[in-house]
Amino acid sequence: MSKLVKITISTLGTVIILIAIGIWYAASTVDPVQLTRLLSSSVKTAAGRDLKITGPVSLSFFPSISVAAEGLSLSNASWAPDSDMLTLRRIDVSIKTLPLLSKRIEVDSVKLSGLELFLQKNGTGKANWDFSTDAPKEPSDTKNNAETSSVSDDLISMDNVSITDARIQYQDPSNTISSYQIQRLSLADSSDKTVVSLAMKFQEQVLELSGKTGSLSRLLKKWNVSSAQFPIDLNLTMNGKSMMIKGEVSKNPKTPPTMDLTLNSKAFDWPVFGVSPNHSPQAVSAAKSAPVVHQTQKPQPKYLFSNENIPFDVLPLVKGKVAINIGEFNLPKRKSIEHLEATLQLNGSVIDVPNLRFQMDKGSADLQIKLSGLDTANPVLRAIGMTKDFTLESLLARLDPGSKVSGGGMKMAFDVKTSGSSLHQMASNSNGKIQLSISQARMGTNFLNDAGDFVVTLLDSMNPLRKKTNETILECAVAYLPINNGQINIAKSVGAETDRLDVALAGSINLKTEVINLTIDPQEKSGLTTGLDLSGMVKMGGTLANPKAGINQAGVVNSAVSIGLGFLTGGASILAENARSMTSKSRPCRDALHPWSDIYPGAE
Repeated sequence: MSKLVKITISTLGTVIILIAIGIWYAASTVDPVQLTRLLSSSVKTAAGRDLKITGPVSLSFFPSISVAAEGLSLSNASWAPDSDMLTLRRIDVSIKTLPLLSKRIEVDSVKLSGLELFLQKNGTGKANWDFSTDAPKEPSDTKNNAETSSVSDDLISMDNVSITDARIQYQDPSNTISSYQIQRLSLADSSDKTVVSLAMKFQEQVLELSGKTGSLSRLLKKWNVSSAQFPIDLNLTMNGKSMMIKGEVSKNPKTPPTMDLTLNSKAFDWPVFGVSPNHSPQAVSAAKSAPVVHQTQKPQPKYLFSNENIPFDVLPLVKGKVAINIGEFNLPKRKSIEHLEATLQLNGSVIDVPNLRFQMDKGSADLQIKLSGLDTANPVLRAIGMTKDFTLESLLARLDPGSKVSGGGMKMAFDVKTSGSSLHQMASNSNGKIQLSISQARMGTNFLNDAGDFVVTLLDSMNPLRKKTNETILECAVAYLPINNGQINIAKSVGAETDRLDVALAGSINLKTEVINLTIDPQEKSGLTTGLDLSGMVKMGGTLANPKAGINQAGVVNSAVSIGLGFLTGGASILAENARSMTSKSRPCRDALHPWSDIYPGAE
């Protein structure tokens, strides 16, 4: 959202600047035809794009120089499939007269109505709002470009900006389209403040922003010239739930801005971005239709952890702090987070969250997160924390209301450090340790059937009888996962006990390749079988994205030898194995559990 807003404001600002420059050049004539030509030629010279005006154009000089035009369109980048990047039903621009005497342009007001803007990045990362690649490169234009740049630098006072009935679409390099509709946007500068009013809709979510800030035009004028303080007092409403945003942003010349903000809300919803799966993207205008490529299915990803770059560049390189206090924070398709408290300490390329606390039902979490190196190719992430008193019952109830799970107290502690620009890189470079324990629970057979291929395959491998029973009683489960440079080595450090089975896992998971190599040893507690179908014979391979269950050849050989000896001795060895299994009971949970304080101090 913030990245799109930044791009949109930059694009519209550039277009307004170009049009205003044309008005300045045309201030000596009232001929609408000549004015249209001058506007188009000015935009062509500065941006290398074609500005077309098909509707009437009017120009007046009292009480200020103002121009009104209808039926505007700005051509797209040469590589883009659609002919126009921007269409506009009507624009009204008013320019202050006195600053023109000093060869400066200051916009008094801008009114846009019926805006349709299509922002796009292609597969090579080129953006259609980047006008520099289309602008003329001839040396003869160097002087004109310099003059244009100088004029543009002075065009920083827009006292009143109004946008109504606007639609903005953004297509990323993967051809995913996000759509935003702006019913109303108003920025009214008065003395030392700007009154803000915004009403928009994106992905069926209604967003409103109202309140006041410091003077935007004054802030832009002073941004790299002198020190400036910019107070903020805004009310953000999404789907009827409000958040108060208060504080101040300070800026000194040639230094990063400093902010001190507080975000308070009794209840708020996490916004959902991206294309809704139930709605196909709309066309930018009635004459345009979404390219067929938008409907093309994406190829199956190679990795479970995405290899797409995380947009760390969107995070602002600022200093200061942001305090967050939300009573109820609603997540999409998840249980609400309650009593969310966090303080973000910002120091340029470092975001430090020394204390992040929240509750969910009776469960609580205490986390510490630090993200550094945001100005490098491979940011570093450190996450430490613990959770307690969560239950499988409460966590799974929101995921699958039809699942039958009761109990299952959970505890988790982790200490992980990693680096990278994507989730796959971070998984590959991770180091640390994670431990999870689950206490007694009663579970319907289908409780994790929708949890993903890896989990389902693992459950079926651990207990081949899982789908033949209606309920499983989990007595305990423990997973201790040490991670060394993206490699998880499991030496009987994952175990589970049910009413019928004791299960232990051994092997490894390579997060660089996501290759699985696990041996699963389920032993039936009754002692009434030889373990032919269970003990040591199951092996899990493949990858996290495409797991496969197989047969452990060593387990087959050992079982075959045992069974063969049983037949030769008239069943004596089989009876001995059964007796031995009843007297030497295994304890997979106890064997897997490591001291909690070794992972998170004070977690005991």
